[in-house]
Amino acid sequence: MAGSLVERMIGAAFLNVDTYEEVEHDRSATRQAAVVVAMVAVAQAIGSSALGFMGAGRAAVMALVGWAVWAGIAYLVGDKILGGTASWGELLRTLGFAQAPGVLMVLGLIPLLGTPILFVVSIWMLGAAFIGMRQALDFGNGKTMATVLIGWGAYVTLMAVF
Repeated sequence: MAGSLVERMIGAAFLNVDTYEEVEHDRSATRQAAVVVAMVAVAQAIGSSALGFMGAGRAAVMALVGWAVWAGIAYLVGDKILGGTASWGELLRTLGFAQAPGVLMVLGLIPLLGTPILFVVSIWMLGAAFIGMRQALDFGNGKTMATVLIGWGAYVTLMAVF
């Protein structure tokens, strides 16, 4: 039985391996993953609203575009180069749910605490992405770390250009 969106978000945020395995194999979870990413995009836009309308808008767009880009890079690196077993859709789903802690990005509005909160949530999301990629690619920690570092580095570089 497929989990609800909220149950899956909580499981993903708490780095529950079973949640990542569930969404990896549930093709219908792609829509739920997109909803998670959209919620995070809104939270990022609100949390970045101190940057003005353009900064908030950019944060929202980058969250949505970045999801697909990072899944694509992880697929190329993890599956095609390092020999993982994931499809792009499996990575899209697991990385979408890995963004679940990002709903807390809305707390970026809190004066003085906003920036540290954004930093902690970003690290949390990176850890969740590690778990999601590891489960989707069926790798050990070493290859997963290589995929995360290469993929994240390429993602950050691409996003900096835009």
